[in-house]
Amino acid sequence: MRPAAFTMFCCLASMSVAPLAAPAADAGKGHAHSPSQCLRCHDNEHELQAMLFSTIDSCKDCHGQGGAPGSHQGIELKAVQSAIEASGKPVPPDIGMRLPLYPRHSRLGDRPNAMVLIPAGEFLMGTDERLPDEGPAHKVTLPAYYIDKYEVTNLQYRKFNEATRRRSPAHWRNRTYPRGKADHPVTNVSWYDARDYCQWAGKRLPSEAEWEKAARGSDGRTYPWGNEFDIARANTPLRWSAIGREGDTTPVGAFEGGVSPYGVYDMSGNVWEWTASWYLPYPGNTRASESYGKRYRVLKGGSWFDCSFYRCGISAPVFNRAFFSPKTRNDSFGFRCARDAEGN
Repeated sequence: MRPAAFTMFCCLASMSVAPLAAPAADAGKGHAHSPSQCLRCHDNEHELQAMLFSTIDSCKDCHGQGGAPGSHQGIELKAVQSAIEASGKPVPPDIGMRLPLYPRHSRLGDRPNAMVLIPAGEFLMGTDERLPDEGPAHKVTLPAYYIDKYEVTNLQYRKFNEATRRRSPAHWRNRTYPRGKADHPVTNVSWYDARDYCQWAGKRLPSEAEWEKAARGSDGRTYPWGNEFDIARANTPLRWSAIGREGDTTPVGAFEGGVSPYGVYDMSGNVWEWTASWYLPYPGNTRASESYGKRYRVLKGGSWFDCSFYRCGISAPVFNRAFFSPKTRNDSFGFRCARDAEGN
């Protein structure tokens, strides 16, 4: 299953679509997406059909028993199975977190995020072991640049929202975010909203390559922290499943154990993050797709919600790619900003 279709698949699994297997009776606990959201994310019949076609037959290729030991397929399958087994055991609700889930006060304030310098150099982008659009693995050389240490928060976005008098995210009331979520990542923002915030803050959206290097480092790792999945290192659906609670966003920077090699937080899980890049094939990719082109923007990183509730795998690997119409607003989509280093 291609990762961009995780939310789509979850929506479709709750509808009367014959080719899709029905989820387990308790699979929908914490399922925050209704079928109507499919149409908000995928805005025409052609796109819906294309996404459905891409999800039906390839699940086993990515997450089935055929994954070789040590491959990304095998790692994901093991992670899913471990989380399912752990879900019946007592797991602390704050496992892996260094911050309370809903703090009374903001620790970051409303100023734009501090940034981390990513040094110039080469890194490995993509993978040859999973989905067709994630490969081939290839070397990319980037100049030095800065990227936000954290995802943009509700409180930070509210300051921008007040300054520009634009429309608030759909779940806000009286132009403000839910109580206790000042430092949670802002969600229900389109690509245009994300772009405009970054420009207002004197920054820009990162490219897909910049995002992946900041998350992955130069050693080709699968997750920001290494190659073994761990529910205590990121806000992922598998973590919520193990805890036995409905999923939600968490304060940015809550998972110290999930920090990237460069000191960047939440690059797996919490919210999908918009990038500046169009959804295009990588150099050397020979697998055609009708979705390639200057129509969809790439999101990276996975989120607190995806198809793991339906035992379809995880979206946490840093080489994962999602693509959506830039006008899409979703309760699991957010962003962070980047900026050129001086002299570049």
